[in-house]
Amino acid sequence: MNKLFNLDGRLSVCASFVRKGAALADIGTDHAYLPVWLAKNNIIKSAVAADIRPMPLEHGTENIRKYGCENIVSTRLSDGLDEFSEGEADDIVMAGMGAELIVNIIDRTTWLKNPDLHLILQPMTRAHVLRKYLCENGFEIIEEKACAHGGKNYTVMLAEYSGKKGFFPAYFNYVGKLPENDPLSREYMAQVLKKLRYKSNGMKHDGKDPSQLDEIIEEIIRRFGDEDNDNS
Repeated sequence: MNKLFNLDGRLSVCASFVRKGAALADIGTDHAYLPVWLAKNNIIKSAVAADIRPMPLEHGTENIRKYGCENIVSTRLSDGLDEFSEGEADDIVMAGMGAELIVNIIDRTTWLKNPDLHLILQPMTRAHVLRKYLCENGFEIIEEKACAHGGKNYTVMLAEYSGKKGFFPAYFNYVGKLPENDPLSREYMAQVLKKLRYKSNGMKHDGKDPSQLDEIIEEIIRRFGDEDNDNS
């Protein structure tokens, strides 16, 4: 019997959001680590590990066989959710890809507008773009957690469709539902602050007004502190 591997920081948070007994779709699966781990820990009833590239699916198939999960986890060549049908999955994970790609997949998959489905989303870049899209298109972010991987910090969002398109202040696109008292949230927001300050300084250099961006920076500091200044 092969000893089961440990999930990295990103996938561990993704796994924590998966519901007990769910049928899982893991989009962009890359070696099928997440569905295999969930299957071996008796969390899911079934899973489809999907990827747009054949090579990751081959690696995924090897891991599924290695850990004896053939009766629970299958693989599928699919561009996003294009090869899936409504009703095949309860919980859908999209991890390890850019926010714009996640937005594109959600936007073209109309059956995701179902309040019974859980979307577990882990953008590698531009998380604010994903939060903005979700809020403007009737998806509610239920919970959010920061995670660390490879020396960087990321966020994982748990979202579902509510149909409500409420007003959210501009800073919400950058803060989301991250808990303010969590050390990983503070580390993640420190990275966000650094990028926003760089952008604000660039706007000033170009003669543009950065006041709206500076207001977002101030609100982030109020909520999460300022590690650069705290450590100076």
